[in-house]
Amino acid sequence: MSLHEYAGKKAPKSILENIPLLVSDYYTKVADVENPAHQVSFGTSGHRGCSSKNSFNEGHILAMAQAVSEFHLEKEHSKLFIGMDTHALSTPAHKTTLEVLCANGIKTYYAEGFSYTPTPVISHAILTHENSDGIVITPSHNPPSDGGFKYNYSDGGPADESITKLIEKRANEILRNDLEDVKVIGLEEASERGLLVAYDFVTPYVDDLVNVIDMEAIKNSGLKIGADAMGGSGLAYYKAIKEKYDLNMEIFHDTPDFTFSFMHCDKDGKIRMDCSSPYAMAGLIELKDNFDIAFGNDTDFDRHGIVTKSKGLLNPNHYLAVAIDYLAKNRDFAGLGIGKTLVSSSMIDRVVKDNGKKIFETPVGFKWFVKPIINKEIYFGGEESAGASFLRKNAEPWSTDKDGIILNLLAVEILAKTKKDPGIYYDTLIEKFGEPVYGRLDAPANLEQKTALKNLKPEDIKQNTLAGEEIESIITKADNGASIGGLKVVTENAWFAIRPSGTEDIYKIYAESFKGSEHLKLIQKEAQEIVNTIFSNK
Repeated sequence: MSLHEYAGKKAPKSILENIPLLVSDYYTKVADVENPAHQVSFGTSGHRGCSSKNSFNEGHILAMAQAVSEFHLEKEHSKLFIGMDTHALSTPAHKTTLEVLCANGIKTYYAEGFSYTPTPVISHAILTHENSDGIVITPSHNPPSDGGFKYNYSDGGPADESITKLIEKRANEILRNDLEDVKVIGLEEASERGLLVAYDFVTPYVDDLVNVIDMEAIKNSGLKIGADAMGGSGLAYYKAIKEKYDLNMEIFHDTPDFTFSFMHCDKDGKIRMDCSSPYAMAGLIELKDNFDIAFGNDTDFDRHGIVTKSKGLLNPNHYLAVAIDYLAKNRDFAGLGIGKTLVSSSMIDRVVKDNGKKIFETPVGFKWFVKPIINKEIYFGGEESAGASFLRKNAEPWSTDKDGIILNLLAVEILAKTKKDPGIYYDTLIEKFGEPVYGRLDAPANLEQKTALKNLKPEDIKQNTLAGEEIESIITKADNGASIGGLKVVTENAWFAIRPSGTEDIYKIYAESFKGSEHLKLIQKEAQEIVNTIFSNK
């Protein structure tokens, strides 16, 4: 995918979303239930869509909320926590969901003042309240036009496929039956019946941070911190953290802007609140020298983006390796391993081995780390897309969903205690283990093409070599036996993986080489040729 002329530039007014039309379409457009593109579909992190494309409308939310209500009641959970981010479609979807949950007699806890709540805060709330589950209304870092709906089970994490398939199937049944099974009541009545409970999510989460991060070390360091809320759901959280722990922190973009007009465009020219993208993060990168360390988050605050004076925006893989190494050396996590996705850097493998830990390699999706975290098999679970979480200081679970807040604060702790920012810390890992070069390419793919890639088999790869090296393995299943939803090819010094996106009409080629950038380009070229051959044969 070539670089768009707007990449890294402030979003021009001409591309800003028409918010009134978007919200109007939410209420007025109706899905064609026979059109797969209009149906409820849970990817790696819930259902996502756009009201103007008939894939995220009131009917979808009514159906999904009813399906979740029935599942919640079947499991006899006593309460449900609900959060939303600052995408324009999140507010109407949040209201619709509340009306259905309460109509089904479910005691629902929502943020006071109908304000915003990050994904990790919902996970934290579930884990600190027995017999509860949750919903987060968010499409994560997707463009302002999109909406999303995610269900978190009673273990606090994204529901696994066995649950989401049930919810997806039931929601589509409800849509086909013209929503006849949906129960709805007004919010005033729900409140009067004690089913709708205003809840302070901010204070318990912020107060509890001392049990996962060395907040005292951060405070005493006096480090000048830049916190970019990026107009997301954690707007109130950085302010509360700054005040609670008396930090030298400057906060940016801490008011909602449903068009996200302050953003710089991503590499494809779209507004995308991706804190791992150097193009989307260009604004904060420009300010890097004003701070000892800075960071940002995507819209639901489950991802992290670390900006240092030494390196600018850190590659997510680099920071994962740093965090894993630092925690292994600065917490008592004896006997615990770490979880990584198959498309994360092999530098992590070397760091983990050096610390005498065990590695659990999984398909893409944080849901694969939930049980290992709950069962205390791993102290850290992280994805290459800048999403991770880790255990409390006492080795108990903090969250079983990605938490961009604690990963950002951990970067400050690392600088405060080691006197090295995470970029410089990563240089010490390079000196010890060598330097990998990592890249990801995105390209358009329709539903048929994405399906073909998702169902790839090892025998579909006819080559014996990759970029001049003999292919050692072709992987379609992770260590836990689960399908990776694509394919990974490994040689002695490199690897690539092909995977269709679960939320956008694209596929992704991940690749890494320990032999330099030219070798990486050759790997990417050959991987692209393999994809083209697969598409031409379909």
